[in-house]
Amino acid sequence: MSKERVLSDERVGVTLSKVEQASRPGTAETLLNIRNLRIEATVYPPGESPHKMILVDDVSLTLKRGKVLGLIGESGAGKSTIGLASMGYGRGGVRIIGGEVILNDRDILKVGASGMRKLRGREVCYVAQSAAAAFNPAHRLMDQVVEAALLHDMASRREAEKRAIALFKKLGLPDPENIGKRFPHQVSGGQLQRVMTAMALCSEPDLIVFDEPTTALDVTTQIDVLAAIRDAIRDTGVAALYITHDLAVVAQVADEIMVLRHGKLVERGMTQQIINQPHEQYTRALVSVHHIDHEEKDGGTAPVLSVKGVTAGYGDGAIKVLRDVSLDLHTGQTLAVVGESGSGKSTLARVITGLLPPLVGSIQFDGRDLSRRLAERSKNDLRQLQMIYQMADVAMNPRQTVATIIGRPLEFYFGMRGAERDLRVAELLDKIEMGKSFADRYPAELSGGQKQRICIARTLSAKPKLIICDEVTSALDPLVANGILKLLLQLQKDEGVAYLFISHDLATVKSIADSISVMYRGQVVRSGPKGQVLAPPFDPYTDLLLSSVPEMEVGWLDKAISCRRMESGGN
Repeated sequence: MSKERVLSDERVGVTLSKVEQASRPGTAETLLNIRNLRIEATVYPPGESPHKMILVDDVSLTLKRGKVLGLIGESGAGKSTIGLASMGYGRGGVRIIGGEVILNDRDILKVGASGMRKLRGREVCYVAQSAAAAFNPAHRLMDQVVEAALLHDMASRREAEKRAIALFKKLGLPDPENIGKRFPHQVSGGQLQRVMTAMALCSEPDLIVFDEPTTALDVTTQIDVLAAIRDAIRDTGVAALYITHDLAVVAQVADEIMVLRHGKLVERGMTQQIINQPHEQYTRALVSVHHIDHEEKDGGTAPVLSVKGVTAGYGDGAIKVLRDVSLDLHTGQTLAVVGESGSGKSTLARVITGLLPPLVGSIQFDGRDLSRRLAERSKNDLRQLQMIYQMADVAMNPRQTVATIIGRPLEFYFGMRGAERDLRVAELLDKIEMGKSFADRYPAELSGGQKQRICIARTLSAKPKLIICDEVTSALDPLVANGILKLLLQLQKDEGVAYLFISHDLATVKSIADSISVMYRGQVVRSGPKGQVLAPPFDPYTDLLLSSVPEMEVGWLDKAISCRRMESGGN
């Protein structure tokens, strides 16, 4: 190591021993050096011969210790594939066919399986895009957070847990002393993502690959997590690859930015230059993408959905998550439900869909009382009320092709078979800007953004009257996200479909919503037409939400944190 990475107990809770520090290989200033990397995937279409597809084409990069390199680009650009390759890993069907990955002065592609096991979790750690798919549901969070540190004999159980609790505090997790005792399903998606960040930091690696680490986080929590990530990098000297589609976010943490498209390098430069003076046309398109100018529509028609006085919770009501929630959604309109992680947004969606029967209150759909339980609802109710889930990774059967996934609602609701079904699948794939060539692929062969688009196509295939959209664009790059929003708006215009749009992205909400309900700790604290909700005077929580939306400006994070401290009276 170029310097001792000893941190005070006050800052991180535990220190590495001098023996452990001395045992880490590599002393050069350059930590990671990827040279002429080429990666291919083998695709096995049913009934056809396997064929090769190049995912990463002759990409090189260097990363110095203590620095952050942002990797940006559209879905399928190769960002996550390069990130995994920096750990010497290729997903199923993916093979590194050329180049070198030099970490700590040696090519890790040549160290063999035993060498890989020694460095993963010790020298390099990974924060995945979908925390729900990355945790073992059968084990408590603390056991998984400290696993790498214990496996590599980097700390005792007591020391590792002490550091984990310190990281939980730093990342703003509730009840940090006890949250590690919970199972993954007992925390919200945003909380689980922060636990995963703590898991990567716990073993104090030299390199962390952050793959969309704030995708599942609301804007208020995102500030804390971004600040924690940046501080951890500065305090420990760890280097990072930061993979994201959000330029405003990466501008706050990255020293340099690399722009990728179709597996090739488009442009690389200092963050300030990429944000303010991009050279390439594609980079300029990413930087200048504008959200849709959507005027709110009049809500004069009868509500298609009416939630009245709903209280709901878990454990036979012992843990109440929703308290006296009421809202109306009109035909052909979009009601956005916003709020921080754990505010009850997704629980509200579960209640409306019948997955979680309410303890108190009622739900009316299309002018009639809706059965409280999913199993009691008619086939037509199931068709007309559909949902697009937040985490596409766990919303699709990994053993089914795209054609089967999209085609199942067509068979179930409309009895489509054979050529008729295949034609409709192809039409839906064109609508989501993927094309029929994806029909024979499996979920593992798709990027995160592509998986989400398949979930959208599957929902559209049922021709619903109401769609609950749970963070549907959170995994998409800005250009594709704008295309999806335009698609949803066009469908709404053509067919009169209504959307309950759950999101923590207020910029997206401004683009698509007609009305907004702001939730905080299970209650609706502000509600009304978009123009009214987003106009001052604000209640304190709505004001906090609006002031936490990242801006594409280097240094914005420091300003946001400073404003928070001033408002709270802190130093």
